[in-house]
Amino acid sequence: MHTVLTIFVVAAYAVVLTFVAVRARAAREFAEFSLAKRALPLALVFGSLAATYVGPGFSIGFVGRGFKSGFLFLGIGLAYAVQNILVGLLVAPRLRALKNCHTLGDAIGQKYDRKCQIVAGIISVGLCAGFAAVMAKAGGDVLHDIFKLPHWSSVIIVVGVTALYTTFGGLRASVITDAFQFTAFAILLPVMLLLVLLFHLDGGAATFAGEASAATAGGLRSTPPIEIIGLVAAFLLGETLIPPYANRALASRTTRISRNGFVLAGVFSVAWFMVMIALGISARTIIPEGTGEDHVLLKLVESIMPAEGYMLLLVVLVSIVMSSLDSLLNAGAVAFAEDTVKPFVKLTDRTALNIGRCATLVIAAIAAAGALVVPSIIDGLLICYTIWAPAILPALIIGLWVKRPRPLAGILSMAVGTLVAIMFQFIFPSAIEAPAIIPALGAALLAYLLGHWLAPPLGGAGLEKIKSGA
Repeated sequence: MHTVLTIFVVAAYAVVLTFVAVRARAAREFAEFSLAKRALPLALVFGSLAATYVGPGFSIGFVGRGFKSGFLFLGIGLAYAVQNILVGLLVAPRLRALKNCHTLGDAIGQKYDRKCQIVAGIISVGLCAGFAAVMAKAGGDVLHDIFKLPHWSSVIIVVGVTALYTTFGGLRASVITDAFQFTAFAILLPVMLLLVLLFHLDGGAATFAGEASAATAGGLRSTPPIEIIGLVAAFLLGETLIPPYANRALASRTTRISRNGFVLAGVFSVAWFMVMIALGISARTIIPEGTGEDHVLLKLVESIMPAEGYMLLLVVLVSIVMSSLDSLLNAGAVAFAEDTVKPFVKLTDRTALNIGRCATLVIAAIAAAGALVVPSIIDGLLICYTIWAPAILPALIIGLWVKRPRPLAGILSMAVGTLVAIMFQFIFPSAIEAPAIIPALGAALLAYLLGHWLAPPLGGAGLEKIKSGA
């Protein structure tokens, strides 16, 4: 009976989600598939941004870190909130103000040249696949705990359902389903925290304070200061304007909506991190001490909720995964069509749309395969952060603020940042004590300065050549 109820609830949710996506209409042209015709209102921009970042990393992952290290990760997570607010105030409006821009690659192409756009597109597609693999791993964990299926088949189910509605609906379907999912988990998980604190935490506030103090002290003892600095840098910069967020900025109806959407999402993230960390701390008195960090939230739900509530919250956890995964699949597909194909071949709107849909399926397949080797949700995110920030951010941010940036500076910064990040993350991980993101960012900035010094600026004629696709 328990299994039948579980299957029914999850299947019913999948049907409702598919219905919502279908009602959003299948995309009929590339502008609709990629940017929803630049018509998103503030509510959808905010809801979709929040649903995208409040994914498994910032829910399942943060509960696990709260369980292990108390409020240490709350302080680290606040760097992410600051980043969102700064992007909203300083960067997103400038990005939205660019004309005929579908992706970050487009933005970099307009500011530098076509070669820079292609390099940025390749990095964007690769990182979207990497982030998507982390989301797929989390979705597989949840479905595995529900149905006791093999992890690989659970991953395929989550990725398959998400790819289905994303492939046909594009960005519009993604943001509408994200808003639907965001409403569910933004209500239910805080309600769960209240239930834990009121009815399941023996000793009340005193017990919570004691567990928080012990966990935080243990986290500080086991985490070297240089690692904390690296984590703060990763959360401050690692998700800054990753393709799904950039697409929300570009798809907003006005620059004001773009700015306010990011600021509101940043403010909301502070409250969300507090709830997730508090759930992790509370779980220390309820579930076994040796529980793996990616399973703390699932075990907590199973321990305290009645069967019906357990099923509902498991469905909410699946929706959390899907709300992040659909955004990454769409953003990666748009970047592939716009930044790696269009610069070489003149595409009709219908052809670009079909390429975007095919790319969605291919990236989904890569993510499903990559999910099998992701170590943990937070660790997987940190690997992606380590590569994304040095690979893209120096060229992007400087390009948006400098009047005539040099193409050589952009190419060198992206190439050197990517290579140094990969080298210190995977090839020589023990070569230095500092996290790989720190030397990689330094190398990317130095490479940018070198390219800026060596090369002449790109003049107006060059910019017109890029815009015309020559």
